[in-house]
Amino acid sequence: MAEAAKPEKEERKANKRGAARLAAVQALYQMDLAGSGLDEIIAEFESHWIGREVEGAQYLPAEAAFFRDIVSGVVRDQRTLDPLIDEALARGWPLKRIETVLRAALRAGLYELQNRRDVPARVVVAEYADVAAAFVERDETGMVNAVLDQLARKVRADEFN
Repeated sequence: MAEAAKPEKEERKANKRGAARLAAVQALYQMDLAGSGLDEIIAEFESHWIGREVEGAQYLPAEAAFFRDIVSGVVRDQRTLDPLIDEALARGWPLKRIETVLRAALRAGLYELQNRRDVPARVVVAEYADVAAAFVERDETGMVNAVLDQLARKVRADEFN
């Protein structure tokens, strides 16, 4: 039996959240590399990237409030997020040794797991593995998936019982 199609409104919301996650990881990456400030990066992404064509690539419209929540939340909570991610990483691979874009994906994913209970944990893990896949090889995508899955089982154990 065929699965019922998602209502179009729900699908659009999911796509806009996926675009917000991708933009958030890109913004966090840029902040990490360039040392840009929070207000500056949010303004730049909202006015020049999200929903626009940049260098021939079309950036999807994103849920702006969701984008802002993730980016500002990661910046605000980074001191508590990083030790938890470090703990979940394989021994000998501290977060500071992980590629910048993967660090951004792990931080955003953990932030969302901790603070966005409106999104199921398995969805968060899958979405950030997909975001990572846009930037890195399959093995590294698997690492993002494994680390976020481990963190999800810790932070939201109730969803995995």
